[in-house]
Amino acid sequence: MAAAYALSKAGLGVLLLEKEHQVGEPWRRRHDDLHLNSHRIFSSLPGVNYSEGTPAFPHKSAVVDHLNLFVRHHALAIEYDIHAGEVSFAGGHWVIQTNAGTRTARHVVIATGRDRVPYIPQWNGMENFSGEIIHSAAFGDAKTYSQRKVLVVGAGNSGFDVLNHLAKVDTAHVWLSARNGPTLLPKRMFRVAVHLLSPLIARLPTKAADAAMAATQRLAFGDLTKIGLPPAAAGGVSRLISQNTAIATDDGAVEAMKAGKVIVLPEVREFTPRGVILANGNLIGPDIVVAATGYRTGLEPMVGKLGVLDGKGVPLFNGGDHDPTLPGLWFTGMAKCPRLLCQRQDAGHPAGDDGPSSRRHRQGGRTSAQGDVRNGGRSSRRVEKGVQRLRTEEREGVALTVTAFLA
Repeated sequence: MAAAYALSKAGLGVLLLEKEHQVGEPWRRRHDDLHLNSHRIFSSLPGVNYSEGTPAFPHKSAVVDHLNLFVRHHALAIEYDIHAGEVSFAGGHWVIQTNAGTRTARHVVIATGRDRVPYIPQWNGMENFSGEIIHSAAFGDAKTYSQRKVLVVGAGNSGFDVLNHLAKVDTAHVWLSARNGPTLLPKRMFRVAVHLLSPLIARLPTKAADAAMAATQRLAFGDLTKIGLPPAAAGGVSRLISQNTAIATDDGAVEAMKAGKVIVLPEVREFTPRGVILANGNLIGPDIVVAATGYRTGLEPMVGKLGVLDGKGVPLFNGGDHDPTLPGLWFTGMAKCPRLLCQRQDAGHPAGDDGPSSRRHRQGGRTSAQGDVRNGGRSSRRVEKGVQRLRTEEREGVALTVTAFLA
């Protein structure tokens, strides 16, 4: 939506196609305890602010209200319940197959986000497991896990989001299966929201930013390897830039680990009908497995035949960049490095998105609601390169209809 706003402000015709029946639907479906893990001052869309009295980390209802306010304030043209299919180029324009018929446009901006489709690895034997396996996106109300044995797979942002909620529930057992340790920061230190330090971190060289985060983590929690967490594979900012690995936020999970309520275990090797076998050969018997194992873009059915995706389905170009052999095809919100810290590399490129989750939520934020919720005004500024190119084409007489897909 931020991209649509920027293009509209530049005087271009914009139509947004939305698969849901209303704005913010992915946020509405999430559990009632969902809050952004990004501070409200970094989470607003351009031209509108959160209402007075909104907490530092807004509740999901405040995010939905903010999205709707943005649409009304800027009078964005949105068609709902439109499911986009294959996008192809024919006759000098782009052809978009949808459930409501074929659409054509001279320019297509795909803004469905990097974290559109929940991803669960295909572990051996999982089809025979007698318990339940869900993705963290379907975590739901934490109270429903009372007296249950829960295995959380993945010690990243989504994994800690789940653990933060489970730490407040009287579960039977909670295990965390971790291959790599996270870069983990507290939501607050000395009553100050740690996310407010992001602009300072963004100005540091990558190695210095890694060191600053590591020092903050150790000051807040001590040596996490003493409670079983493996060390992180690389520095927090390094992984954010190179792998799009979000920085995890603690809001009670570490205290639960230190108290023995959450037990850290090795990574999952395989499933059996009775339970889960770990890399060390031990067998555990969870009632439910929560796979906090990331997301995929899900763009293959839409643009997979165009040769514009890497091996993980992420577009090879983003923002103001484009493929000159595919004029008029644009992506936004697909950069490897999301949010504020990416300004270190190139403030002219848009940041990545996350699906709704309490960190940002995203994603909540990551966690759409799949669009540029947390990028706010930064996202609109980062499409400036693309806007300038579209303006140039407009002066050359090209009819401009920009279609954006918001999953």
